Amino acid sequence: MSGVMAFRCSAASLIAAGLVLTASVAPSLADAVVGAPAPALTLPELNGKVFDLAALKGHTVIVNFWATWCGPCRQEMPRLNAFYRQHQTQGLVLIGISTDRAAGRHSVQKVMDGNDYPGAMLSDATANGFGRIAELPITYVVAADGVVRAKLVPDSEAGISEKQLADAVLPLLPHDASATPTSTK
Repeated sequence: MSGVMAFRCSAASLIAAGLVLTASVAPSLADAVVGAPAPALTLPELNGKVFDLAALKGHTVIVNFWATWCGPCRQEMPRLNAFYRQHQTQGLVLIGISTDRAAGRHSVQKVMDGNDYPGAMLSDATANGFGRIAELPITYVVAADGVVRAKLVPDSEAGISEKQLADAVLPLLPHDASATPTSTK
């Protein structure tokens, strides 16, 4: 097993932790395919707003799957937050979707209160074309045209790097920050 694979939270870890999603929300181990249209994803955010990936065409969207118990997930969150704060005026949208059980909502809310981007619980999804998440953390980048442009997995125990984010996201953002409306938490 490579060093990168040794620290990532695998499907076996998810099952061992009892975090298997219900069949009604995630019937299979689906995976968003880079170069294909983004799958459906609709769920309530922790703040009560509804996140609908399909409605965000025209924006570059980062979809980050994480869990409170996943060390690399928690370590990359400040990096994601800083990147979001730096680029949200360019129309960047970021959502952190926790794979924790519904009973862990309070812990998820506590973690997300420290971030500027919204959070949600995957267990609340009304549409989830991403299916069961087999490893954590995992981050997808969806371009303004609604196509998945990148699937980011950590290259270290610290989660995804700023370079990974920059390489995947910056080419997709408009260069004129005033051309795209901002998104708020």
